Parts: sequence; C-alpha cells; structure tokens
Amino acid sequence: MTVLPADAVTELIRVLPADQVLTDPDVMATYSRDHTFLQPGKPLCVVLARHRDDVVATMRWASAHRIPVVPRGAGTGVSGGATATDGCVVLTLDRMTAIVELNPEDELAVVEPGVITADLDRAARAHGLMYAPDPGSYEISSIGGNLATNAGGLRCVKYGVTRDSVLGLEAVLADGRVMATGRRTLKGVAGYDLTSLFVGSEGTLGVITSATLRLRRAPLVPPATVAAEFPDVRTAAAASGAIVSAGLRPSMLELLDRMGLQAIDDMRSIGLGANVGAMLLIQCDDPDPQPGAEEMAKLCRQAGASFVAVSSDEAESAELIGIRRMAYPALERLGQLLPEDVCVPRSALSEMIERIAAISASSGVPIGCAAHAGDGNLHPVFVFDRGLPEPPPEIWAAAEEVFRAALDLGGTLTGEHGVGVLKRRWLELETGPVVADVQRSIKHALDPLGILNPGKAI
Repeated sequence: MTVLPADAVTELIRVLPADQVLTDPDVMATYSRDHTFLQPGKPLCVVLARHRDDVVATMRWASAHRIPVVPRGAGTGVSGGATATDGCVVLTLDRMTAIVELNPEDELAVVEPGVITADLDRAARAHGLMYAPDPGSYEISSIGGNLATNAGGLRCVKYGVTRDSVLGLEAVLADGRVMATGRRTLKGVAGYDLTSLFVGSEGTLGVITSATLRLRRAPLVPPATVAAEFPDVRTAAAASGAIVSAGLRPSMLELLDRMGLQAIDDMRSIGLGANVGAMLLIQCDDPDPQPGAEEMAKLCRQAGASFVAVSSDEAESAELIGIRRMAYPALERLGQLLPEDVCVPRSALSEMIERIAAISASSGVPIGCAAHAGDGNLHPVFVFDRGLPEPPPEIWAAAEEVFRAALDLGGTLTGEHGVGVLKRRWLELETGPVVADVQRSIKHALDPLGILNPGKAI
C-alpha cells in the first residue's frame, strides 16, 4: 500500500515529540537554505533533533518510506550542501549543543554536532587548551558543519584542517544503525579509516551525532602579530613563500588583495595608503613569539614590503586579525557575492593570484581575493549586481576559468567549502571517471536508497 507524504509525516509525528516536527511552510523556509543564493526546494517537514535517538528514529522512518533527508547544522555553508530538496526532511542538529566531555589529561573533547566552533575553543581555553580549527565563520558555524565540509580556517597553516583534529565519530547511517568510528587515542590503524571518510562527506554517508576531537595546548603568552603592506599581491605572495621556505611556523599567514582592503577601508577606515596593493597578516604563537615574528617581519621587508609592524599587544593583535575577518562582510557592501574556494600548491600561489587578476580584467567581472597564503588556499569572491536571483552567465564563466586554472596548477576545486551543489558540474574535471565511480560505489554501499542529502557532493 502506498503511503501518502502527509500520512508519512503524521507517522513521524507519532514517533517523535510533536514540537520537534515542523510543518508550517514559513517556519520550514527558515531551515531550508544556507548562505548561498540557491533557491531551496520545499521540504515535507523539518525535524529538530535534540538527541541521537531522534536522528535514529528519523532515519529509520525515512528509510522505510524512501524519503530523502537533508542534514543541517547552523546553515552557514556557502556551497549549497544544506539546502532543502523538494519532498525531503530537513534534519537540523543545531539543538544538539552539549560538550559531553572535556578531558584536559587526554587533551580531547566529546561534543554534539550543534556546538558552535568558537564555544568549544572558549571551553577548552578554560583548561589551558584550544580547539585549533577556526573557520572564518567560527562564531556562528557548528562543529557538525565543519565536519561535513572539512573546514579549515586561519590557523590551519600550523594546525591543519578539521580532519586533523578528529579522533573519532558517532554517526547514524541511512537505515538508522549507529556506527562509532575511530578512537580516543592519537594512534590507531584497526581497519579502514572511516573517520576520515566521513569528514568532508557533506552528509551523504551518514548523520554525525557526536565527535571526539583533539585539543591542543593553548599558547602560554599571546601571539605576536605582523602586519605587512606590499605594492602588489605577487610581492606579498613571494614573502609568504619565503616565510614558509625559511622553516618558520606561523600560526596564521593571511593575504588580502587591494579590492578587499579597499572595501574594508570604506567600511571601517583602516588608514589604507594609496600605494598598498596587498597585505599579509601573520601570527606567531611560539612559546616566545617575538623572535619568530621579528624574523617573519624581516623576510617581508626583504621581499619588498613597504611597511611592516610587529605587535605583541593582545588587543592590538586581535584588531589586526579582525581586519582579515572583515573581508567578506566588507565586500558584501559592493553587491551580491559568489564566494569561492580553490587551493593550489604553495609554490603556485603567486601564479594563481595573477591568473585570477587576469580573468577579472578580461571578463570585466570584479573578483576580490583573500588567501590562507600559508597553505595555498585562495578565496576568490565574484561580485555581481544586487537583485538578481542568481549569478549571471559571465560570473559562472569567470568562475569556471578560475577553477580550471587551479586544476591546471595542480590544485583542487575546493579547499574547505565543499562541493555541495555549486561545484558538482566541475567535479569530474578533478577526480576523473575512476574516482567518480569509486565514490558512487561507496555512497551506494552506505546509502543504497540514495536518501542522504541526494544531489550533493558527488
């Protein structure tokens, strides 16, 4: 007997507390989109999960009725990975906010997926520890979303991306079974590395309900910060390469181009000089950070910096790093944005930046560019007119040129945003047909009905 969608939802309401299943169209709309322009589909309902058992019940129900499920965290993604599809259930995990355990001796935390990234870091610092990953949205993004896209951030040049801080996971599979991966130890090679497989899988293999995360010792003294101004981005990129080649270990190494700096100056008046074409913002969090910071400043001067300042004042350092975090909101004042994310080998950073500038010039499309320069991760931001429902063809054409340039230089289509919906059309350019086939096989093995976040990531 065929079960009508409305009857299926009624059944779900009987399984879960009534206040955890939302069906009002206006309320559901607020849970249906992420930070992209994508127009979401219309879900059957939204489930507000408060416990792993809610996720288990939802997945068992969805599997029985072959209803797609879109897992969702804080909704801060920029690739379309959390957008609703027609007839789906949006399974939101933002109410699962418990820090279940924070263990200073073993330097680990066990958290639910709705925990805000910065909140975990603050909780760890109360014990002299820190949670190293810090994406630009760290004050509003959730751990679950970070896990789904393998998010990076400003400190990844030294501490790695999210995957490098994950010891183990608990995930609910498509049929409602609960699987624990990984361990609480730093070492372990028992079986396939399913933990790493799930990190970055964008909700297509299972719903993560808990994570065991590695914490690290927080610096005993505030980091020292270097701000260096350059006449152009090539000179700034060369300086960042010199810092890494010298064997120095910055905890941040960020690059901003003139367009981003001008937007920031227009918004906050940072005293930007007319001849500044780029800026590096660098931090050193060594036990004694000043010598390392001074050496990095020296290399910036040797590379051609027109101005270099070093600060060990905690408030001043925070203000300087705040300039980097202002880049995206400042560019938003110029129009609608398509924020993108490519990564190239560090040796190709200068050339990639020049190619982006050439693409912008030839296409007439304004493209601002910030970069996690220490690991070759660039964020070209395409600006287009407000009021348009989506980026016009010339924006997509310029974006494709940028993607192909990154691949041509030995890079990747996405360093930390994920594939989601926006980049699926280009994915096989990077992976090739054999990898694509293997990925589909893994997806089918774990989700044979294809109900977990369909149409995303692969």
